[in-house]
Amino acid sequence: MSAQLSIVNKDKQQLPAWLDNFIDIYSHLTVDNLHLLDELYHQDIIFIDPIHSLNGIEKLTAYFDNLYSNLVSCNFTIVQVIHEGNQAAIYWQMKFCHPKLNKGFEIEVSGSSQIQGIDDKIIYHKDFVDLGAMLYEHIPFLGKLIAFIKRRASKHE
Repeated sequence: MSAQLSIVNKDKQQLPAWLDNFIDIYSHLTVDNLHLLDELYHQDIIFIDPIHSLNGIEKLTAYFDNLYSNLVSCNFTIVQVIHEGNQAAIYWQMKFCHPKLNKGFEIEVSGSSQIQGIDDKIIYHKDFVDLGAMLYEHIPFLGKLIAFIKRRASKHE
């Protein structure tokens, strides 16, 4: 499945460096080039996702190193960018392989990020993603239980 990048820019100007860098780096981010995060994020970055809330580039880099260390592969496709001033909403598809999830087969999940820039770096990044679709549904016993609950919840009486 190929996706076209759509950018909605209410300023009708060229994208700021922090947003252009985000799109470029995340479009090419892999387990082998995490050092690029230093180019993207401000030293005082506030990063929030469904699992953690972190402050500072050192903690963020350590978190990504830990996350990516167990992955076989991971890549992002930026689908849409909505930008105004120093804020943006990024809609993305992530594909990844983890040897202990989904029998090692690729998992695809949709998500979005709210980011804010300052100068040429990102100072705030909050991810929105369905943690069940990304993680819980692919854990052997737990995944079957979640599938059962979803089937029951979708039945009409």
